[in-house]
Amino acid sequence: MSPFMAELLGTMLLILLGDGVVANVLLNDTKGNNGGWIVITTGWALGVFVGITVAGPISGAHLNPAVTIGLAIAGKFAWANVLHYIIAQLLGAMLGAFLVWLMYYDHFQRTNKADSILAVFCTGPAVRNYVSNIASEIIGAFVLVFVVFYVTGAEITPSKTPIGLGAVGAIPVAFLVWAIGLSLGGTTGYAINPVRDLGPRIMHALLPIKSKGTSDWAYAWIPIAGPIIGAAIAALLYLLLQ
Repeated sequence: MSPFMAELLGTMLLILLGDGVVANVLLNDTKGNNGGWIVITTGWALGVFVGITVAGPISGAHLNPAVTIGLAIAGKFAWANVLHYIIAQLLGAMLGAFLVWLMYYDHFQRTNKADSILAVFCTGPAVRNYVSNIASEIIGAFVLVFVVFYVTGAEITPSKTPIGLGAVGAIPVAFLVWAIGLSLGGTTGYAINPVRDLGPRIMHALLPIKSKGTSDWAYAWIPIAGPIIGAAIAALLYLLLQ
């Protein structure tokens, strides 16, 4: 399997399980309806574990342009491969969102709340204030990328299984994402990953979904810019501390 395919499949699994748990909690007549925030954050954390387990030995399992860019800024990943990885991640996120729609098709049909349908696919602010919203995404992504440097020893490369990111080593990153969701996710839904939001948001706009409403493109720049800024700050601080 190529690094491109590993990033695509790993991100697909991440979004399938992450958006899937949101669908299970928010859509009408599911077994997990009204399961709550603990269920959602746990599902996302386990989705991270699954994605890393599959992609880690091949690509290093970035699964997130913020991680890819942060590692490149820190000199731990080749800039020549950045766009290649991001394209794979975006396609994987779109495919994962499509599979969630397919899986929960009947429940999308039974759900009349446009906000709940949109929330299955992408993030949104609890309180719409773009300054504090982007600050939330910057802080969340900073924590993610800064800690990943120390979990992996910044050894994420396409040709080497990174320390801390094998099948067992995926556990620390899963716990990290779980912690971010529980502690920092209440403001914007903790995208902390540009393609996690953009890929499914594109699918929300394209797919035929009853009562889906708008895709809220006015907000879409926040979960793209915020994580990239947070990752850049994390990388620069990491370099400063070396």
